Amino acid sequence: MPAKKEAVINLLPQREFEASTAGRILKWALSSFRIIVVLTEMLVMAAFLSRFWLDARNSDLNEQIVQKQTVILSSKEIEERFRLDQKRLLILSELSAISPLSDLIGAIVSYLPTSVTFSSIAIEGDSVDLAGTSGGELGISQFMANLESSKKLSGITLTRVASDTENSLVTNFALKASASK
Repeated sequence: MPAKKEAVINLLPQREFEASTAGRILKWALSSFRIIVVLTEMLVMAAFLSRFWLDARNSDLNEQIVQKQTVILSSKEIEERFRLDQKRLLILSELSAISPLSDLIGAIVSYLPTSVTFSSIAIEGDSVDLAGTSGGELGISQFMANLESSKKLSGITLTRVASDTENSLVTNFALKASASK
């Protein structure tokens, strides 16, 4: 039996096809796409490897954020207290700008005996309402006598006198007066 010959099928003939325009375009496209595939694979590998660096950086940034949040939370109470004090100082500066009020408050405080303390002072127009505590009725009567001798207040009336519920040695009181003009 004769030996079988293997059939060789070449779909791209080498000599005649390379010389034609279609052959040159096909050869260029195949070699160019090979380069494009290699470059794309290199880009994908670079993106994959850069992921590790980006993950480490993300973790570091998250830790920094947590640390800064802790610092902010620890200073929150101080900041709130500071803002409250600023509001109080603004109110005080506005009230001090009105000189008749500051003169009136200064006069009231100057007549205050040592046993009397204020819990509130309210001034609306010409009306002055005072509330406070004293060690006894003697301090309250001395305070009223001092205010009556003043030329800045008139019509001083005692509106409330009561013993303190927590401490029987302390007497709560309220006064109402009119500012003299």
